[in-house]
Amino acid sequence: MKETREFLESLGYPSSDPGELPTSTKTFPDGAQYRIELPSVEGPEALKATLAEIDRLGLTVHRISQGSGIMLQTDEEIKEMCELTAERGIELSLFVGPRGTWDISAGPLTAAGKAQALRHEGANQLVYAMEDLKRGAALGLRGALVADEGLLLLTKEMKKQGQLPEDFVVKVSVQMGSANPVSVRLMQDIGADTYNVPTGLTLSKLAAIRQAIDIPIDLYVEVPDNFGGFLRYYEIPEIIRVLAPVYIKFGLRNHPDVYPSGKQWESTNISLTQERVRRASIGIQMIERYCPDAKASKLGAEGLGIAKIVKEAPMN
Repeated sequence: MKETREFLESLGYPSSDPGELPTSTKTFPDGAQYRIELPSVEGPEALKATLAEIDRLGLTVHRISQGSGIMLQTDEEIKEMCELTAERGIELSLFVGPRGTWDISAGPLTAAGKAQALRHEGANQLVYAMEDLKRGAALGLRGALVADEGLLLLTKEMKKQGQLPEDFVVKVSVQMGSANPVSVRLMQDIGADTYNVPTGLTLSKLAAIRQAIDIPIDLYVEVPDNFGGFLRYYEIPEIIRVLAPVYIKFGLRNHPDVYPSGKQWESTNISLTQERVRRASIGIQMIERYCPDAKASKLGAEGLGIAKIVKEAPMN
């Protein structure tokens, strides 16, 4: 194996998962080591409940993300979510719209085809996804989740040619599934601004990925059931030390599948967001208890995809 390991090293990749976990010297642009993310905030009412609970508990949350997507929000709803987060300096990230599991193909829903996950099938699906991104950006959005390598590359080209703002943060979803230093570096190279790693990787495997990339890593410390349901709260201090810059992401166990969401789930979504914020408070208390010197970003920090406030809806 010596020759193979040397070959990997010659290409600039780690050749093994480190036994002794190294301290990351990488940071966010503001010098911070970590930020806090709350996912699955489905629509303006859930967002309002989330922000109220954040205020009640006195927390700092840097990113709000959502899974139902740009496509299933009205212009007014997207603008409202942009306004609510922009005035606080919080990043808003909405999932790109039509994707594999919402298409008419059965492939992603079969036992053997689940690896297709939320990828886009055919050229039309890519066009629809690009339109979703352009619409969101025109309404003020400056962050979105993608789960397809082709779309990821296209976001990079769209930024180059002015079809997306240069400061638009492209967050790669955990659904992408890349799980080693070379594949995650590839995601960085083709346009990822931040990467949500698979939920069950050991710190040693994650440390190897951190050595290979410079972009922030997003990591669930409470994991939804359909991704494993792990609770990694006591690992948070080491996660920050080893993986900085890192988004500490608080999902929720025993969370029903509410995607795509809407009025039929609104009361449930509000309850879920309130509990998710409470879980974040538990994690933040662990940071204060076990690694109080760890540096968090302030709201509005450089690199956050903070939405712009657009008073009038754009005309197509």
